[in-house]
Amino acid sequence: MRVLLIEDERSLSEAVCQVLKKEHIAADAAYTGTDGLDAALSGIYDAIILDVMLPKMDGFTVLKELRREGITTPIMMLTARGGLEDRVAGLDAGADYYLPKPFQMAELLACIRTITRRKDAAPVQQLSFGDIELVEREAKLVCPGTGKSVQLGAKEAQIVELFLRNPQQILPKETIMERVWGFDSNVDYNNLEVYLTFVRKKLSFVGSRIKIKAVRGLGYILEDEL
Repeated sequence: MRVLLIEDERSLSEAVCQVLKKEHIAADAAYTGTDGLDAALSGIYDAIILDVMLPKMDGFTVLKELRREGITTPIMMLTARGGLEDRVAGLDAGADYYLPKPFQMAELLACIRTITRRKDAAPVQQLSFGDIELVEREAKLVCPGTGKSVQLGAKEAQIVELFLRNPQQILPKETIMERVWGFDSNVDYNNLEVYLTFVRKKLSFVGSRIKIKAVRGLGYILEDEL
């Protein structure tokens, strides 16, 4: 899962990003409304945490622009302005949740799980395809048929999650790199190839029949070799 945090209070932003990282959730930070809007328009995020009081463009405006542009990513408003009128304004503008400050990190994580479950319409904590499962909160790849499991690194887990959410679909290299490393990353194709090799080795280690195959000129696809 990849989350965009649009929050101008840098100490809070850093604290939230650290908590998300510990939960194996990739997080990108933006500190102004305009930068946040640009990042969110990429469409690569599974959820957006959006402050209201932002420099250059306020959160309500960012939210309205995203919905006007057809971005359906779940959005949680995160702000000290917790009055009824503000909550109603945020929800009416298209927010999925409104969490006033101060808040507990456990509550924030629960809210993220809630709004992303709504998007997927399936309240599951693990993904599966063929003979493998990904236990997301533990970043663990499991093959129930062989009884074997293996721990995944952060990037490996994001790659596996992306493929499991899009099985038997061709994923372009650019799409994988944007979803795993972020749209403004300087990572190159060689990095992607290295991590795909790591993931393939771990699939082999647990004894899975699932394969990540290259489709010449198009990208990669996750297939079950029955």
